[in-house]
Amino acid sequence: MPVINQDIADIFNKLADLLDIQDENPFRIRAYRRAAQTILNLSRKVTDMIAEGEDLTRLPGIGKELALKIDEIVRRGSLRKLNELEKEIPPELSDMMKLSDLGPKRVKIIYKRLGIESIDALEKAARQGKLQKLEGLGQKTEEKILQEIQRWKERGEKKRFKLVHAEEITGPLLDYLKQFKGVKEVEAAGSYRRRQETVGDMDILVTCQPEIRDKLMEHFISYEDVDRVISRGKTRSTVILKNGLQVDLRAVAQDSYGAALYYFTGSKAHNIKVRKMAAQKNLKVNEYGVFKNEHRVAGKTEEEVFNKVGLNFIPPELREDRGEIEASLDNALPHLITVKDIKGDLQSHTTASDGKNSLKEMAVAARSQGYEYLAVTDHSKRVTVAHGLDEKRLREQLEEIDELNEQWKDFRVLKSSEVDILKDGSLDLPNEVLKELDLVICSVHYNSKLSRKEQTKRVLRAMENPYFHIMAHPTGRLIGKREAYDIDLEEIMKEAKENGCFFEINADPERLDLSDIHARLAKDMGIKIAISTDAHTISGLDNMRFGVYQARRAWLEPEDVLNTRSWNDLQKIIKHNKI
Repeated sequence: MPVINQDIADIFNKLADLLDIQDENPFRIRAYRRAAQTILNLSRKVTDMIAEGEDLTRLPGIGKELALKIDEIVRRGSLRKLNELEKEIPPELSDMMKLSDLGPKRVKIIYKRLGIESIDALEKAARQGKLQKLEGLGQKTEEKILQEIQRWKERGEKKRFKLVHAEEITGPLLDYLKQFKGVKEVEAAGSYRRRQETVGDMDILVTCQPEIRDKLMEHFISYEDVDRVISRGKTRSTVILKNGLQVDLRAVAQDSYGAALYYFTGSKAHNIKVRKMAAQKNLKVNEYGVFKNEHRVAGKTEEEVFNKVGLNFIPPELREDRGEIEASLDNALPHLITVKDIKGDLQSHTTASDGKNSLKEMAVAARSQGYEYLAVTDHSKRVTVAHGLDEKRLREQLEEIDELNEQWKDFRVLKSSEVDILKDGSLDLPNEVLKELDLVICSVHYNSKLSRKEQTKRVLRAMENPYFHIMAHPTGRLIGKREAYDIDLEEIMKEAKENGCFFEINADPERLDLSDIHARLAKDMGIKIAISTDAHTISGLDNMRFGVYQARRAWLEPEDVLNTRSWNDLQKIIKHNKI
């Protein structure tokens, strides 16, 4: 079974969870968690790096011992140390720690006092009122745990893979299929092609000569990562991969390829609406083509399918029945942003706070991407866990940035900071410091459980500060891990418009915050968006594409995005909005 980066990170995180419950050395626990994050932030596969003989100890936070463990995971698909630890501590306790309001201390108490080893047993105890009797919990915490268990179950029943993980899983499979002699087109459809945040089942389409389809299906089900074969036919086969992803492979005729790609890309709501349109023209649209009576009149390409029913080509990211069909009819489809439009990155971190690369290393990497600028936005002092910068340390960094900027004429490091919005709505750094910065991005990291009214009021007050430029990861969510905090984003966007503030699409594939829905709302309200990677490593800069995917789903065009502009033009927009 091919080991992907997510597998390695999961093993290290699980090991850290169980060691945490055992009250092991906190420095060792943090080392495993840092290593997991480093692996997740890589733009390359660890398996490829090892195969090419690269020294893993050159990665941030990866020493000789951790490099050996990574090598063991890649070779064996598991880690002996974790296997041994799971004999002492129930591994399901790691799942319990993923629930909000449960950390290692509480899980340890629940395990030792009540003998609870699973989420099912935890739910039963909570419903019987047993948790609230334990030290440090109480009735409210018990109620929150029950709510979290419900959310956890819903996520489990509808298991989906984050887009970044789906890419990592699907890429090698597509390459494997392309290697089969006689195969022409190979493409993944469905929510993956529409670039949704998460992906369910995977639909892959191929074209080839009919006489090799049977052998192609045998090639497919023989893929090394296949756990079990659900069905095997001459034109369609279904397998479950070892990571749980279901993959359907369909071999389609060349004359039907465009129709099949359109049909299986979806979404269902979009397809239904287009079929109804076609029916009004006495046309039938299905996976085999567009038909007039029994005669196929289109189907080789998607463009043919759209044109035959009277539509301009609609990019896959827009096919959600959110007005794209009407826009196509009116010749009003947006000219969607692409990665090539991005001229700089407006959020990144260095070793000064919780980043893994130095200021110069991050700048050199961003410049090598072809960017014109990089905003270095290390955390402010409130974020103590990230070694946030106080006024003195920030000013020292500004001097370092000045020295670095003297070296280049074609690139600029922006003097910036990710400033915490405090509980009362004030900012974590004084205005006399903020006014020295090129860019101030503001975010919430603490007190995320405030009521909707309090949380909204907090951010509204922060936006009154004349140096508040961009709100970073505006809802604080982590996809599949942490719910967004309760906040009235529409009200906040109205205030942002009044005060000349902007919003971020955080391109970290664990966040993708703003969502496509909220980013579209911002566009409709005339508020510009920054697409930023929030990179904590050099590799993290490569995540820009995920932010662009999200922006495309939100109908964003280059002019809607701040960092499609040169620094001079971007600077003018910021100053103009604050007048």
